[in-house]
Amino acid sequence: MIEIKDLYKSFGKQEVLRGVNLVIQEGQVTAIIGRSGGGKSVLLKHIVGLLKPDRGSIFIKGEDITKLKGNKLDQIRSQIGVVFQGGALFDSMTVYENVAFPLREKTKLDKNIIHEAVLKSLHDVGLDGMEYKYPAELSGGMRKRVALARALIGKPKIILFDEPTTGLDPILVRSIHKLIKNTQKQYGFTGLIISHEIPEIFEISDTVALLHEGTIVEVGTPQEIQESENIIVKKFIMGIE
Repeated sequence: MIEIKDLYKSFGKQEVLRGVNLVIQEGQVTAIIGRSGGGKSVLLKHIVGLLKPDRGSIFIKGEDITKLKGNKLDQIRSQIGVVFQGGALFDSMTVYENVAFPLREKTKLDKNIIHEAVLKSLHDVGLDGMEYKYPAELSGGMRKRVALARALIGKPKIILFDEPTTGLDPILVRSIHKLIKNTQKQYGFTGLIISHEIPEIFEISDTVALLHEGTIVEVGTPQEIQESENIIVKKFIMGIE
């Protein structure tokens, strides 16, 4: 589904990505873990086409998106949903309007079809009856659910999650993780999660990759990563400098 090959990116003299190689399997949930400031969010922005690499390639369904522009890039992006770290909800819009926004902006669907789609997305994330609330009236966990509902409404093939549980307490972290896993099974999307929630992220991931100082140092199942003899992996999991 997604293949990243020899990806490099620098900002001025700061080298952030130093030859990233990673294959993200279709229909699975892959987690990229690593220290804050290690390039995880920069990598995600490359996958969605918001940044161009200095060199390297990102193939999505066989198409190198680093070489695409305009309508061709937009066609790929239309298959990708994103749940941003803070939710990125519009404060002046209701929950309903936030979730409906992608369909209103990018399609010409009848308003009744959009209405049904919004209610279904909200139902699927456990927010029945919340459509006319505003983001300021919601808890942090509910805002995360609205962001997921908005990502789901276009039925994307891929959903990228940029640290979706930041700022939540441990109970809500597990609740959002469970919701991501359940909706992934229901919708069948390929999920990529940027996270540093250890060990909770292992419970919902099929594959885990550790990004360290701009490169992927190890990839494996959650069990393989937790049992790894790689000193970098062991130190990160144990929280040792």
